[in-house]
Amino acid sequence: MKSDLEHKFFEHYNQHPEKIYFSPGRVNLIGEHIDYNGGLVMPCAVTMGTWLLVAPNRNGELRFKSGNFEEEYTVALQSGYAKTGGEWYNYPLGVFNEILKEKRINYGLDLMYFGNIPIGSGLSSSASIEVVTAYALNDLFNFDYDKLELVLLSQKVENEFMGVNCGIMDQFAVAFGERNKAIVLNCDSLDYKLVNCNLGDYLLAIINTNKPRKLAESKYNERVEECKRALEDLNKEIKVNHLCELNAEKFALHSHLIENETILKRAIHVIKENDRVHLAAKALSENNLAEFGRLMFASHQSLKDFYEVTGIELDTVVDFCSQYPGVVGARMTGAGFGGCAIALVQKGTEEDFAIKLNDFYISKIGYSPTVYLSEIGHGASAI
Repeated sequence: MKSDLEHKFFEHYNQHPEKIYFSPGRVNLIGEHIDYNGGLVMPCAVTMGTWLLVAPNRNGELRFKSGNFEEEYTVALQSGYAKTGGEWYNYPLGVFNEILKEKRINYGLDLMYFGNIPIGSGLSSSASIEVVTAYALNDLFNFDYDKLELVLLSQKVENEFMGVNCGIMDQFAVAFGERNKAIVLNCDSLDYKLVNCNLGDYLLAIINTNKPRKLAESKYNERVEECKRALEDLNKEIKVNHLCELNAEKFALHSHLIENETILKRAIHVIKENDRVHLAAKALSENNLAEFGRLMFASHQSLKDFYEVTGIELDTVVDFCSQYPGVVGARMTGAGFGGCAIALVQKGTEEDFAIKLNDFYISKIGYSPTVYLSEIGHGASAI
């Protein structure tokens, strides 16, 4: 991989790369749709990701090239930039724009990106590009950003330059991920801890339903509003800033305040999912994958029954996983209504798993899913 990318860089720019960097994609192992409710999430880095090869040039230009897209972009080095359409190079261009607000870049750069994260699958390919660019510039020019500042900078690019209203989890996970560790992150305070996540005899299977996620954004905004309504109802009697400040026991004392049945279902998911993250962290720290897998299945069931964000494609994947003897746990990951599910699949059964899942999924849905296998990888780094 490394030598092939170096060869392509030389072919295109007629010079060798000075540095090579890598930033992973991520999945959320458990803790879904509670980040905007002040809850805990448990993402991890995966071994798929984005490579960036870079070298200075004498042209005073930024030259962007990708191994995944045909579009190339060359622009003069200047004090700031604006988004130009929806092409991939706007993500790194936004990072340059943000850094140039307070730092100086003294010379042009040739940049070549290559990623093996499936585009549009919900594994954070955009965050991977942003973080690898920010990490590289921080290293090349000896800027004094710490890792959290690079995360916040990258999130700002996504929010303000790209116009995508994402939370902090994606950029945080791809920057702070460590091999065989999961991150327990409080999305409100940004307090976090790493927990051991040695999968032992299991691999992380990422199953792309290959369904376009057309409903995800509108339904996401709808769920955010429903949770706000639940909070307003609860605050008639108690004062809380976020639903996840309540545990299940305290919520049960006040849940009568939420009279709308749908709003109550949303709140039940939020409270119980946050509790599941605590239990999942304990299970992993005790190396109890059976219990962790049970919590994964319970999370998916709650997202199906109470939060109603799964859909037939994701449910079909998890239904198969619940019957397959080599799977210890499975759930949807991400916003839902398509995108990906994850499963812990016993090593040695992965080929059989993929074949039988494919047959089962086609019989129900009419087309194939795509299965990717990963271990839990490390965060952004120089190679």
